[in-house]
Amino acid sequence: MLAFARMLSLDDIRWTTMHGGYKMPFDPRPLFERLEAGIDTEAVWSELWNELHHQGDVDEASYASVPHLVRIYRKRTTAEWNTYAIVAIIELARARGSNPDVPEWLAKDYFAAIAELAGLGATEVLTTDDTERVRAMLGVIAIAKQLPIHGELLVKYSEDELADIAKVL
Repeated sequence: MLAFARMLSLDDIRWTTMHGGYKMPFDPRPLFERLEAGIDTEAVWSELWNELHHQGDVDEASYASVPHLVRIYRKRTTAEWNTYAIVAIIELARARGSNPDVPEWLAKDYFAAIAELAGLGATEVLTTDDTERVRAMLGVIAIAKQLPIHGELLVKYSEDELADIAKVL
């Protein structure tokens, strides 16, 4: 049985002071509500992608969003690509550039959410035929198992792109 990741309460005042990928204040809570309700999810995902990760930049709002995105995903009835991919991209960006590390008060919940999503992916990958979803799921699994380069290759490159890279080697 998977243990569910805890998360920063949606009532916590810290949401109003967090920054996203643009290094500007960003409060994702209204987007969580719309995503959970299934309201205009394509637009919600577009905004989450833009605000939580921008040109390799992430920040506290990005990290604090991960447990909530996993919580919302857990309630869905079908596998989908966005949650796996954005969680992978946020985690891959964490240790790069001028991105801050996960705050100590959030670290346990953040890493537990990644592990939980990897566990979900390990089950779902066997019943998923969409290659983009499979790559995103396997990417999160690789990242959770401390194989970030493998995870990055899975998330960022298609099979054809990797075949081209392999030809050069």
